[in-house]
Amino acid sequence: MGKEWDPETIFDVLGSERARRILALASVQPVSADRIAEHTDMSLPTIYRRVNALEEYDLLEADTRIDTDGNHYKTFETNLERVCFEIEDGGFDVDIRLRRDMVDQFEEFWGDLESSARSDEP
Repeated sequence: MGKEWDPETIFDVLGSERARRILALASVQPVSADRIAEHTDMSLPTIYRRVNALEEYDLLEADTRIDTDGNHYKTFETNLERVCFEIEDGGFDVDIRLRRDMVDQFEEFWGDLESSARSDEP
């Protein structure tokens, strides 16, 4: 993960309607900054500022693509699956769940199996 999470940071990053709109658009399919601009009233500099903040906290993932003319451009895809705020004992906590690809899920599953097998050994 890029930067460390703390509740104040999450409130700041996700408190931006523009950031939330980018996450929503990029949750359907990978989108370029130009495509985001087409679907919103944001300028490209604003989009890139928001995208950079979202990437810093691993909420958005970038991928470089090549168009038919050989030009490189980035697409962005939402990494965020869920955010849960809990208030208890006079404070609050934030639980962030990021999407993981199948390789990550398999590695975690396999690691859990190995741990379980070792703990069952006499």
